[in-house]
Order: sequence, then C-alpha cells, then structure tokens
Amino acid sequence: MTVDSATRLREQYEALLLDLDGTLYLGPHAIPGTVEALAPGSERLLYVTNNASRSPSDVAEHLHELGFIATNDDVVTSSQAAARLLSERVDPGASVLVVGTEALADEVRRVGLVPVRSFDDGPAAVVQGHSPETAWPILAEAAYAIRAGALWVAANTDSTLPTERGFAPGNGAMVAALRAATGVIPLVAGKPAAPLLEDALRRADGASSLVVGDRLDTDIAGANETGLDSLLVLTGVSTVADLLRAIPDERPTFVSRSLDALNYPLDTDGDRGWRADLDGAQLVLHAPDGATPEDPAEIIAAIRVTVLAAWANPQFGDLVAGNKAAESTIATWAEPDPTGGGRAVSLHAHAVGMG
Repeated sequence: MTVDSATRLREQYEALLLDLDGTLYLGPHAIPGTVEALAPGSERLLYVTNNASRSPSDVAEHLHELGFIATNDDVVTSSQAAARLLSERVDPGASVLVVGTEALADEVRRVGLVPVRSFDDGPAAVVQGHSPETAWPILAEAAYAIRAGALWVAANTDSTLPTERGFAPGNGAMVAALRAATGVIPLVAGKPAAPLLEDALRRADGASSLVVGDRLDTDIAGANETGLDSLLVLTGVSTVADLLRAIPDERPTFVSRSLDALNYPLDTDGDRGWRADLDGAQLVLHAPDGATPEDPAEIIAAIRVTVLAAWANPQFGDLVAGNKAAESTIATWAEPDPTGGGRAVSLHAHAVGMG
C-alpha cells in the first residue's frame, strides 16, 4: 500500500499483527519501551505468536502482567491454526497424537478431535508444538504414527526461541528430529506459512494490517506470503547483518530499531549523505562529513543505504567501513537500543531519494 510520510506509521493501518517473543518481550520481561510504544493508538492490536506452548488466555494474562492491553480474543496462536488445519483434514472425533503442552491438546479438543499421547491409540494425525518437556519417548510415539501414515501438522518450525538468557532450541529443532527419523515434511501452521496470519486477518475482519516482528524467516516471510506490509524491529532474533543477506521472500517493507517507530511518520529525509559502494568483493559504507554516529536518524539512514546496496549486490563479501564515522555507526548495529531507535525507514528503493 502507499504510505503517507506525514502520518504516523501505525495510522496507515487498521490493525497491527504483533509478534511476541523478541518483539514485545524476552522471556518474562517486556522489552524496554514496548508497553509505552503500543499505548497511544486506536488500531486493533492482535498478538500473533508462533509459540504453541501456552493457551490464548495464558498469553493474554502474561501480556496484561507486563502492562500491555490484551484480551483472549486479541491473541492468535499457532496452536489454534494447527488445530484448524487438523479439523479440515481428518474426520470429526479422530484421535490426534499431541507432541506439546496441554494447551495444544486443548485446542485439539476445541475442534472436535481427541488428543492422545500414544501410537497405540491409533492416531489419524500428529500435531507438534513447542514444549520444554518434549523428550525422546513422545518423539518416538510420533515417529511411529507418522511412519504409519498419520497426517503431521507442525505448529511452527522456528529453530530457536529467544529468552532472557539467549536463544534456546525452538519447536523447529524438534520438528527437524522427526523429519530426520521419518523422511516426512509436515504441514506448517505458523509463520512463515500462511495459516496463522490468515487466522489473524479473519480476527481483524479483513482490516488493512501491518505485520510487526523481529524474525526475517518467520514474521517477515509470513507477511510476504500473505501479501501484507511488514515492519522488522531489531530487538530480537534478526540483526542488520541478517537483513543485508535477506533473500527476496524475507525482505521487510520497513525496518526500525525500536517499536516506538510506529508512533512517528516514516523517516523520508533520504540517505543524509551516507553512501554504500561495491569495491571488488567488499561493500564499503561511507559516512558524510559531520555525521554523528550516535544519532538515531543517522544510524537508521546508514542501515537503509547499506541494506539497499547489499540487496542490489547480493554477491558482496564483507561489509567494511570507509571512514571512522562509518566504523562507529556499524558498531552500533550489534546492540541496537530499543528505547532510542528513532523512526522507521522504507526499504523500497523508490520510497526516498538515494542521493
């Protein structure tokens, strides 16, 4: 869609489809500034999570405890999307072997299916979602069922799960184990597959929506899969280095260093004199004379220029600094400040002048 550069980014949309882990919080703690960033708006806020380990009510309660405004109906989970996929593909009342938490089993029950934990119960399908208790015995039961022809639905295939201590194995790591054991590829409910975001759009009654997330391979790829605009926030999994190497299917519409960028118009002041050139195998970033490396507006302009140059020259080897100010700015990308990130910028080359 065409975005009005004079209006706050969030006001260009009727609904915000918000990722949780790495976007709003890390583990039990809200990312600094995210509660305040979401407060001043009238858009429908939908919390769309690939994590199938908790019920929508538990997620809403956690959000409320952290200071966010959320009801059960505002939460859309991959467990709900997975249960819908099952209900569309197996007979009512069929048994489904659950690899995951009781919250996932409850979603299976809600669609008229019977959750079981053993291959001996003759499951017609297997559904797999994240649980910190998943171990060899239940993976073995699932492998027996899948090899016997049971339909296999994975809530998501996230390889990692961001926590306050770092990145832990996600559901995708356990899915990979079953793929190796069975040679079967599951249907996937969560991002980047379309079903979860399609459920969110139905919940939003088809309102114009912006996907907001921290992962290129799930949030942004999922937005592209469903034809939605997206904002990558650099507060979780994906980094500027990842963004430089992003394949076309994983390229966001906008990027920002903080969620608060939603509350400002896009930064359309162009490249501010920053330049990124291909020199042999190297991509060289040059700061303009008088650049202030710690200025959020300078940092995001430098990111935009570098990303667009990298996408135009995907064969580049290393990113290097052409002068001291560029070196200082690149150093800020390793640990972005979620409370002072400034505005978002468009990553469409035609959106502002490239200088």
